Amino acid sequence: MNFFFKKKFIIPVAASAFLFIGASFKDDFFEIAKQIEIFTTLFKEVNKNYVDETNPGELMDKAINGMLGSLDPYTVYFNEQDVVKFKINNTGEYTGIGALLTRKEDKLTVKEIYKNFPADKAGLKPGDEIIQIGDVLLSDFKEDASQLLKGAKNTKVAIKYIRQGKTNTTQIVLDEVEIKSVPFFGKVDAKTGYIVLLHFNKKASLETKEALEQLKREGAERIILDLRDNPGGLLNEAVNICNLFVPKNEIIVTTKSKIEKHNNTYKTNKEPIDTQIPLIIIVNGKSASASEIVSGALQDLDRAVVLGSRSYGKGLVQRPVDLRYGTQLKVTISRYYTPSGRCIQALDYTHKDKNGVAVRTQEKNYNAFKTRKGRTVYDGGGIQPDIELNETKLSPITNALIKNDGIFNYVTRYYYKNPTLGDRIPSISDSDYLDFKQFLKAQNFSFDTETELALKNTLAIAKKEKIHESITLEYQQLLSALQKSEETLLDKNQKEIKNLILDEIIKRYQYQEGLYQYYIKNNTEIKKAITILDNNSEYKSILKI
Repeated sequence: MNFFFKKKFIIPVAASAFLFIGASFKDDFFEIAKQIEIFTTLFKEVNKNYVDETNPGELMDKAINGMLGSLDPYTVYFNEQDVVKFKINNTGEYTGIGALLTRKEDKLTVKEIYKNFPADKAGLKPGDEIIQIGDVLLSDFKEDASQLLKGAKNTKVAIKYIRQGKTNTTQIVLDEVEIKSVPFFGKVDAKTGYIVLLHFNKKASLETKEALEQLKREGAERIILDLRDNPGGLLNEAVNICNLFVPKNEIIVTTKSKIEKHNNTYKTNKEPIDTQIPLIIIVNGKSASASEIVSGALQDLDRAVVLGSRSYGKGLVQRPVDLRYGTQLKVTISRYYTPSGRCIQALDYTHKDKNGVAVRTQEKNYNAFKTRKGRTVYDGGGIQPDIELNETKLSPITNALIKNDGIFNYVTRYYYKNPTLGDRIPSISDSDYLDFKQFLKAQNFSFDTETELALKNTLAIAKKEKIHESITLEYQQLLSALQKSEETLLDKNQKEIKNLILDEIIKRYQYQEGLYQYYIKNNTEIKKAITILDNNSEYKSILKI
């Protein structure tokens, strides 16, 4: 959309959007109409009178995002480009390069390559930093650069990227890319099938059904469904996946809202595949939304043993609302409740602390509910597994390493220092771990923990107030103590960090499929699941069946 178009039409677009919202709140119509008039007058006068040239589209995006930011993080506005990405996430299909990219400063960093897709065929690797796409230098392009890598099938796109300090070029031929909800399934042993469900797009239940049926044909007599790191997606797909394991007409989830039409009860509506096959579901702290519907519903119905660590706790339901000119609002319309009646939303966005952060429901305030067989389960903080494994919970120091790419960057260097590793699985020795710590130190790696950020902020304020020289010694002492504490935590959490380093190394050489092949023989959660499944009396006693 060009500047002229935005300037000419942005006011009626905004007004129509707000009027749409206002129509559903008739009792407050006068107040809403009043605020719309104030806002549109203000917006017009700012754009007309401001000393420098303004961009109405950017100003409107910021105004809308600021307003929605006071609600919850799931109520968001999508401009035209965002709508395209949102549809991709829900359908699982698009034309592109088949890679996970992140934007940092003036570069697109390749985080993961999907096997046999365009980026892989063009020779790109994780850690490559794309600096130019076609004729566009990313340093001059501040919008969503990933859009430059989309287009018609067979379109050729020239890429310039930096790898290990050296600038390279390649050409990517765009092709259809399918984001699979089930990227892997297979046999753990002669009797046990393993299904990884990573997304809830529109093909999730179909892919899960096909995997389940194939595993049964191959002799699987019990199933492990892995929902770790699954952020959720389409609610109806969660219901359909539950339907694979429970009979027709079972209530899976209920949504409750202040608007009557958003109050719905979702039941299974098909004949199941297998209502008796023993089932274990693995979750972790990144299993959210639709993942929690599946694990929570099957837990409430005593149909599956849930194993791992407490899930994320997202009990809010969103609905897309189409606005004018190809834009869209995704708005939280209701909360969802599992069959026992519990809402597992962890954060209360109506109550925020002094920093504007939503307050987490305290465990002492959780409410107890009963499963079909009378087992006690709780609301308020995500799905609590029937079997909790402390080793699956990541420490704050490990989360900091993931968030700030400490492990990712180290493995990038490891990959190029060990080019012939191939399909061999290395062990991460103590000397390797020492090398990792020395790498972090050489890179001046910043963990950006809350304490570290607070300390840096204190110095910044002191500089602003011109008192930093008088506290320099104390600051350095505190910083040194903090760094020593971080090193202690690196040693304390060595086992989980080593495991994550190894996971990343396997993905570099063997792609995502190789990692799951490794998991079915070595992963702690899967091993524990097998132990429970091997002991039929223990499995039944957990579920009280």
